Amino acid sequence: MPEEPKFPEDLKYRETHEWARREGGIVTVGISNYAQEELQDVVYVELPEAGAAVALEQEFGVIESVKAAFNLWPPVSGEVIEVNAELEDAPELINEHPYSLGWLIKIRMNNPDELDTLLSPDEYRTLVEGERD
Repeated sequence: MPEEPKFPEDLKYRETHEWARREGGIVTVGISNYAQEELQDVVYVELPEAGAAVALEQEFGVIESVKAAFNLWPPVSGEVIEVNAELEDAPELINEHPYSLGWLIKIRMNNPDELDTLLSPDEYRTLVEGERD
């Protein structure tokens, strides 16, 4: 698999380092390359079950690494329609492929306007570069 870009242009980002990829009324969610680099070796992921409701300002899960734990925040409100079951046995997919195989959940959006509150790839790049300084 080719190396993934650092800031894919088809994504929107939360300041808390989650990304959102919209496909119609569904949003796929993961964590950014920057976040997985900061966490280093991911060893465990706690995610909601399909059918669970998620809300913008309520965490939906946790990622644990050998270095730290990281709360997960949804980029949009809605219903979880799918969870990446591969992560249960292979959480390292988040480190290896954060924008593809390492996705976390898929949400059926309640309010597509919430996507407008997220950062563009350029805005997110600026945020991350500021954190690295």
